[in-house]
Amino acid sequence: MTATTSTLANDSEQLTGGYRMCSVTVMDTTVPGITFNEKGACNFCDYYEALATRTVLRDPAVLKSEYDVAIQTIKHEGRKKKYDCILGISGGMDSTYLAWLAKKEGLRPLLVHFDNGWNSELAVKNIENIVNILGFDLHTFVMDWEEFRDLQRTYFEASVVDVEVPTDQLIFAALNRIAYQNNIKYILAGNNVVCESINPDGWVYKDKLDLVNLRDIHATYGRLKLRKLPRLGIIQRYFYEAVASIQTVNLLDLIAYNKASVKKLIEKELNWRDYGGKHYESVFTRFYQGYYLPTKFNIDKRKAHLSNLILSGQMTRSEALTILQTPTYLEKDQQADLRYVIKKLGFSEAEWETIMRNPRVEHASFKTERDFSTRAFYFLFRSAMYIPVRLLRLIGILSRTKQIGSRW
Repeated sequence: MTATTSTLANDSEQLTGGYRMCSVTVMDTTVPGITFNEKGACNFCDYYEALATRTVLRDPAVLKSEYDVAIQTIKHEGRKKKYDCILGISGGMDSTYLAWLAKKEGLRPLLVHFDNGWNSELAVKNIENIVNILGFDLHTFVMDWEEFRDLQRTYFEASVVDVEVPTDQLIFAALNRIAYQNNIKYILAGNNVVCESINPDGWVYKDKLDLVNLRDIHATYGRLKLRKLPRLGIIQRYFYEAVASIQTVNLLDLIAYNKASVKKLIEKELNWRDYGGKHYESVFTRFYQGYYLPTKFNIDKRKAHLSNLILSGQMTRSEALTILQTPTYLEKDQQADLRYVIKKLGFSEAEWETIMRNPRVEHASFKTERDFSTRAFYFLFRSAMYIPVRLLRLIGILSRTKQIGSRW
């Protein structure tokens, strides 16, 4: 089966006449929990408006002031250090532009590339151009492949929807670890409201950093012990935030961020080349978003990405609908990726066919950080740490970096 326009609507909904699409965006009834108002606009329109109003749509003068303060604060905190911030670089558009912006503003980031074994050749070339042209140092954090492959396999075997959780979680675990090792207080993140804030429940697992969930899925289906992979559970997050005082800064939410303009700029300045899809710099992500999700779960994430651009005024609905009439990517490339992924993860064809037939299982079917026992433990842990951390700050052993930027 090919991931194409057949995923625009559920077959059952088409038969019953229950299919509906938002009158403003291209979100539709393939999205769990979608609702429509009397004008036909969906609930994601309201969500985006509320989020954008408290972040990117504030007074431009206020945003400019916050941006300037963020840049100066990062410089001041890192004035006696080799690096004043850290930036995860994938070769994608957002992180590439962020690297260019850091250079323009005189920041001294340590670039970190997370190598999980799925880089495309084009991603490697884009990263090389970034490093060579901007002159920044690059640290490549290489995952232990045997452990990481075993972890990725378990997510397919569990039949949960978000098989990108291992990558997403371990990227932030690696960034925090390297920041701490280098005494860097600020992590620059490419996340931004105008391009990627719409992620429907049911299409992704919202608690991306849920180490309890990751461990339980792996404990159920895994074959190896996870000894070498970085961790970022509630204890680690508390340490990095409250003790090491490391924070993430979303600089792109403090500027006028236009995807088309940014693409032209980085193509000219950094010889950047497009991948043909959002996050397609990774072979795994291209396969996951472009083939696996549409084929197994009837999820076309382009609807969310394109709707985000519609709501931020960077694309018309007509343009988005035209894009949705095309395949997620070329069928011959889908089939090549399918063969490659199955082989690389060590699945037999029979095992893969079983995976594709298995019904969806919710992430919450496994243990999570929201379980009462975990929440109770964390409450006791924070209570026990409160006085020691306060005392260490009072006597100057621990410092608290200034909070900058916006948070969703």
